[in-house]
Amino acid sequence: MLKRLLMVLVMGLFLQTAWAADEPVPDDYVNYIELKPILTNYGGPGKVRFVKCEITIQVSTPAAHHAVNFHMPHIRNDLVFLLSDQSHEEMTSVEAQSVLAKKALKLVQNILVAEEGEAFVSDLFFTSFITQ
Repeated sequence: MLKRLLMVLVMGLFLQTAWAADEPVPDDYVNYIELKPILTNYGGPGKVRFVKCEITIQVSTPAAHHAVNFHMPHIRNDLVFLLSDQSHEEMTSVEAQSVLAKKALKLVQNILVAEEGEAFVSDLFFTSFITQ
């Protein structure tokens, strides 16, 4: 009796998951993925400088959300390298930070195209950006 009950419960879980996957995604679906803060040095030889930033990625489908989370280690790794490669001038002005955000967006999209065949990410925001 207990085995039969467990079997019915497990089957119910599988059916519910399959049913939920078939739900249509609304046209205005927007979701944001907040990355853990990134802290790295930058600026090359000379005075050691640091940047700490928080990044939020905008996606438009549940599949995109899943793809970003699945490839998060690769995304974070390449973002750290991008930030580390910047000069002091590229990190301190608002205009330069805006250009850097566009570079970061393109970097994330390129990773997802290479791994998944689709860019998935529609925008990228620095929600916090501190240099020292």
